[in-house]
Amino acid sequence: MASLWTTRNLTMADAPNPFQIPNITKFKIALCQLSVTSDKNQNLDRASRSIRFSVEQGAKLIVLPEMWNCPYSSDYFAKYAEDFDNRDASPTLSMLSEAACCHGITIIGGSLPEWDHGRLYNTCCIFGPDGKLKAKHRKIHLFDIDIPGEISFKESDTFTAGDQPTIVDTVGRIGIGICHDIRFPELAALYRKRGVDIICYPGAFNMSTGELLWELVQRARAVDNQLFVATCSPSRNSTGSYTTWGHSTLVGPSGEIIVTSGHEETTVIAEIDYSNIQLQRKSLPLDDQKREDIYKVIDVHELNP
Repeated sequence: MASLWTTRNLTMADAPNPFQIPNITKFKIALCQLSVTSDKNQNLDRASRSIRFSVEQGAKLIVLPEMWNCPYSSDYFAKYAEDFDNRDASPTLSMLSEAACCHGITIIGGSLPEWDHGRLYNTCCIFGPDGKLKAKHRKIHLFDIDIPGEISFKESDTFTAGDQPTIVDTVGRIGIGICHDIRFPELAALYRKRGVDIICYPGAFNMSTGELLWELVQRARAVDNQLFVATCSPSRNSTGSYTTWGHSTLVGPSGEIIVTSGHEETTVIAEIDYSNIQLQRKSLPLDDQKREDIYKVIDVHELNP
């Protein structure tokens, strides 16, 4: 199994024509909104059953939530973290690899706490249909928030930030972000320029930011870049002091909600048709309408008063 855990970094030279229709244009995606407990083995079993159900429904791309093998709490991250380079210390990765290979599917493995050289990362692992680890994305933008009387949480006290975007070629070209990464349109725009068809964001928005922003930012990232956006959250009844919003969602390239869940544990299945990307971009050619000559103004004093 260890030999399957190989990754490859993509470069700008790898980017295809963003208007080229990929070989796989239509398939089913599954968003597995899992209830997370303090029992890691139980969490792995829940995920495995949800993956198996998704396959039975015909899904070829399966997305898991942020921090699904442990409660979303600073008290648990280090305790449940795994060393991805050590097979014996990575039961979560072993399960994902075996499931992807057994069913011949692509798994966006949500996110897990990862130990690497004494540092802790919030990491998403992507497994291809052959069970190989195609890439891993370390959360780039760490979530620090302080709303008096509502929530105070500082992810940067626990995790080290990642420093690379992540693109995977499997069922189309997939860009990866984790939760707070979705708040930054620059990352989504970079993925758009590199020919991404869908951005998958495992996430765990809280009750405050969830109600205000969860749907809004998903639709904004999708419609601004004319691509698909998929999010997957833990269910709201998960263990821990951090209460998640839920509402895992798939958004189409015109900003339309294709499918969304409630806040309970569930798996939602939907069909993706990449030809809708080209149709949307042909109808409204935003790239041709951009005014880079204006956007490149650096000195604020050059702007008209």
